[in-house]
Amino acid sequence: MCVNVGVLDRLIRVILGIALIVYGLSYNNYIIAVIGAIPLVTGVIGFCPLYLPFKINTGCRKE
Repeated sequence: MCVNVGVLDRLIRVILGIALIVYGLSYNNYIIAVIGAIPLVTGVIGFCPLYLPFKINTGCRKE
């Protein structure tokens, strides 16, 4: 799979995802928690499907 999310981008996504999940669970807003799972997963796996149509690649490598 092609890695199209760079290191800094991945770090920001993981931090943002965890923050949204914690916020959502703290205030019983499960929609926000589920939305937070999206950047968390894309940050962990290093692939963002929304980058493909726009030809964005912050990863600069292929695996």
